[in-house]
Amino acid sequence: MNREKSPQSDKKDHGSRLKEITAVLHRNNISRGVTPEKLRIILEELGPTYVKLGQIMSMHSDILPQRYCEELIRLRSNVTPMKFEQVVEVIEESYGDSWKSVFSSIEKEPIGSASIAQVHKAILNSGEKVVIKIQRQGIYEIMSRDIALLHKAVRLLPPVSYKGLVDLDMVLDELWSVTKDEMDFLMEASNIEEFARRNENVAFVATPYLYREYTTRHVLVMEYIEGFSVDEKQNLLENGYDLTEIGSKLVDNFLKQVMEDGFFHADPHSGNVKIRDGKIVWIDMGMMGKLTEYDKKMIGKAVQGIAENDIYMIQDAVLALGQFHGKPDQGQLHEDISHLVAKYREVDIGSIRVAEVMQALMEIMKENKISMPHGLTMLVRGLTHVEGILADISPEISIVEIAEARIQAEFLKNFDWKKELKHSGNLLYRSVHKAVNLPMTVDEILQKYLRGQSKIHLDLHASKELERLLRRLVRNIVMGLWVMALLVSSSIICTTDMNPKVLGIPALGMFGYLMAFAIMMYVFIKHMLTRKK
Repeated sequence: MNREKSPQSDKKDHGSRLKEITAVLHRNNISRGVTPEKLRIILEELGPTYVKLGQIMSMHSDILPQRYCEELIRLRSNVTPMKFEQVVEVIEESYGDSWKSVFSSIEKEPIGSASIAQVHKAILNSGEKVVIKIQRQGIYEIMSRDIALLHKAVRLLPPVSYKGLVDLDMVLDELWSVTKDEMDFLMEASNIEEFARRNENVAFVATPYLYREYTTRHVLVMEYIEGFSVDEKQNLLENGYDLTEIGSKLVDNFLKQVMEDGFFHADPHSGNVKIRDGKIVWIDMGMMGKLTEYDKKMIGKAVQGIAENDIYMIQDAVLALGQFHGKPDQGQLHEDISHLVAKYREVDIGSIRVAEVMQALMEIMKENKISMPHGLTMLVRGLTHVEGILADISPEISIVEIAEARIQAEFLKNFDWKKELKHSGNLLYRSVHKAVNLPMTVDEILQKYLRGQSKIHLDLHASKELERLLRRLVRNIVMGLWVMALLVSSSIICTTDMNPKVLGIPALGMFGYLMAFAIMMYVFIKHMLTRKK
């Protein structure tokens, strides 16, 4: 399926693609700045590669400002479909046989056409209705070429990063890795099977049946879901569904995926959530988020901290989850989180939007040079989609309330009374033991102080403004001492009859005066520039 190209052909392709990119950028007046909306339009015009990259970048709120991520979520999935002849060619190349050996019929018009693949309804020779997901012909080569061009573009840029957190080459490598995974339909098949296994005991959740025997890296075959999209409110109501019940169960299952499984649907927009026979059916498992046990525990702690307005609980979770770029200023972090919590302190818990709070929290982390695990940024995107669905079908439901109830239920379910009693007993014993020794310890400290033997170690942290002020102060004092020393020494030299002379004054003395004048001018100009800033 992948054809080798000559170096000359490859260079020609790169050159023509660069012309296309340049034309799109000129057409959108990129020289006048790039607003979030303009960025989305540019990516859509640049084609499938950039649409997919934009969709993945929308999950990177640890890199892009929030307003850009929100706009990129709106990137259109639908693109011009492949011709049916190309669809047949991809299927037959994958199977090494005629498509009629597997399917009795395939509908020519696709039911969906996205940047990487398109979907067609079909009927198997055995009679079952299915959907076939077919990878776009040549998409791997197109995306590989565009990523290579982006790498070249990055090398032409100065070695700077967004707020010290981003290595653009590393970001492109990660985006390419995620995209390659999504282009491997065998991996998506594994995701479907794992998701089905983890949710098999949830009575109100279903997963499309996967026809593994007909699935390859470029073709995926699964059961056709005849139902309603979760946002088809009128159809759902006419068929006897309770929208509030659907919303509650949707949130509960999504939180179960996050907090119990650590394996969750990372793109749960309304098109990927169907309602059939009283069950929620999750489809399109190409993009899944994964969290470690530790990540789950800390995220639960952060959600609980938000629900209880507990600044220290949130800060502990942030410090535990984050990757630091430099020494963290815990005082500044605490102050920033305090402002965030104060904003929501008077807000009713039922009206708190978790995705909005977590997005604001990630902005705080960016400001404090703390980056988050990729799974967490995918979670923020997922929560944004889920809250969007809730706002449409059942706005009275609160994710925070359901999450807090789930945390408490999990705590009671996993609570080990014997272990906790033993742990509490040990703590009580140590506390009593230390309390008995406390008067003796205080007496020793006072005795050392009275004898002058005590030492105090202070670890002082100054703000950046104070640091700059102190640096300027010390610099000006040092410069003043230099000026004074030069003036005194030059005046002494001028009282002598030292040769050579300039205008009747010893040259060395004249040089000292000039140096003192130059330093004074430097300090004066520096002071004026600082005042303007």
